[in-house]
Amino acid sequence: MPSSKSAKAPPGRTNWAALRATPEEEIERIAAEDEDNPATDEHHWANATVVLPSGKTSIHASFDRDVVDFFKRGGRGYQTRMNAVLRRYMEAQQAKKAEP
Repeated sequence: MPSSKSAKAPPGRTNWAALRATPEEEIERIAAEDEDNPATDEHHWANATVVLPSGKTSIHASFDRDVVDFFKRGGRGYQTRMNAVLRRYMEAQQAKKAEP
């Protein structure tokens, strides 16, 4: 077994050593070119609201395998993303009930 670790992080993992060694200008350039990273300015943040997460409740739930696989393909945090989708659905249903 090799005694040194590879410089490349496993898929879905952050290579913190490489990130720390990357100059701030390079990180900014990469972020600016990332199509999944929308450009923001002070105006964008002017209307932002801080939302603190509510407490979590641990449950046992069964989901269709393809649904879980879909969310897992997005990498770490798939349970958080599933919760966000359920929250949006809940909020939409609550808004419907509140309409006159």
